[in-house]
This record gives sequence, structure tokens and C-alpha cells, in this order.
Amino acid sequence: MLALIRYSVPAGRTGEFLVQAHDIVDTLAGQPGYVRGRVVRSVDEPELWALVSEWEGAGFYRRALGAARMAMYPLMPLMLNEPSAFEDAERP
Repeated sequence: MLALIRYSVPAGRTGEFLVQAHDIVDTLAGQPGYVRGRVVRSVDEPELWALVSEWEGAGFYRRALGAARMAMYPLMPLMLNEPSAFEDAERP
């Protein structure tokens, strides 16, 4: 399962965002079901960032969000309100 949380980060907050986003990844990495994660930036829109993580299943991801709530709280105003959990689609 892929989790994608996107953020709109003003240029002046990039450094602060990176520190906090990597703290979130570190917190998630300690949770059951975590496979891998990273912080990425849009090539075309430099203020658009994403926290991308992979999980063994949606239940693991949802429980991990609860554990990471405090780490995620400072970045919530920058978060884009959209679905974040995606499952693999099998080829028809």
C-alpha cells in the first residue's frame, strides 16, 4: 500500500519543513508494517512536497498515523486535504 501526503510549502519554510518531515518519516519507520518512506519535492512546482511511504497494508498505515500525530501536527496547516492511501491496481 502506498501513502502519499502532499504539502504546499512556502519558500521561506523549506528548511523547517524538511526537518519536521524527516522527523515524521523517522516516527513512521518505527511502526509495524512500515516498508519504506521518503520526502520528495515536485520538479515542476518547487513549493509542492510529498511524504511518500509504503506499508504492508492500510490498517498498518492508519494505526501509524495515530502514533505519528504529534510529529505531524506542526505541518498540518501546509497539508493538502486529499486522500492519502492508495492500493496497487492489478493489471486487467
